[in-house]
Amino acid sequence: MTAGRRQVVAAVAGLVLAPAAAARTAHAAVPAPAGHRPRTLFVAGDSTAAQKYADAAPETGWGMALPFFLHRTLRVANHAVNGRSSKSFADEGRLAALLEAVRPGDLLLVQFGHNDQKAEDPSRYTEPWSTYQEQLRQYIAGARERGARPVLATSVERRRFDAAGTAVPSLGDYPAAMRVLAELEGVPLLDVHALSLALWQELGPERTKTYFNWTATEQDNTHFNPPGAVEVARLVARELLRTRVLAPRDLRRLDDTIPPSHITWPQAPDASAATTERPHA
Repeated sequence: MTAGRRQVVAAVAGLVLAPAAAARTAHAAVPAPAGHRPRTLFVAGDSTAAQKYADAAPETGWGMALPFFLHRTLRVANHAVNGRSSKSFADEGRLAALLEAVRPGDLLLVQFGHNDQKAEDPSRYTEPWSTYQEQLRQYIAGARERGARPVLATSVERRRFDAAGTAVPSLGDYPAAMRVLAELEGVPLLDVHALSLALWQELGPERTKTYFNWTATEQDNTHFNPPGAVEVARLVARELLRTRVLAPRDLRRLDDTIPPSHITWPQAPDASAATTERPHA
């Protein structure tokens, strides 16, 4: 094992697992393991989902808010990392390290697309209808080999409006490519892209600012503040229910107000880790 791989594995081992809901699906290809071990929902993704630390507040990844909507008997292991694409996440050994922690009956939720778009960066770029789908197949196959269930989620949309106030998609063919792949592979699809675009259209250009990381010094149209992260996590939870990945008993508070004060930002594990993970989606 290389030094870089050892660092990734060590970082994964130090992740805090937040309690959430036991995933029981209508298709239930894999039974819950013996001994009533709590199942885990793993998240692989970029900065829109990632855990944020105190130096980044009030920026909030939707993965930080997901446990609010899931029953406490399912744990959430949020492995999403700032700035990663489906390619770079795997190339850095993060997918392999994640899969080492996966057990039969777990879930692997995969959301990439923002950084796969970056054609100027060959370490991250994938082409939607070829290399992007090839990369996602690694996640699907890896989960299935470990006895876990893969779940694909199209990328949450950015805050983009035209002059008429219409929400404009910015993610090209990546959502469509993921939808097609999910159908081909028989994988549940959470269409977070379509739902978030519809939500931004409903809210409009001004109200959406209260969901994104707009501060006195920053106008960020990609990353969320606590209210935005909560609402995107709510979309994800509802999609987990709609697709029957989770049953109604596995979810909670889908219609409840979640106070922004419930979001907290821990200190980064160490200064070098905070620096390394800083790039955004």
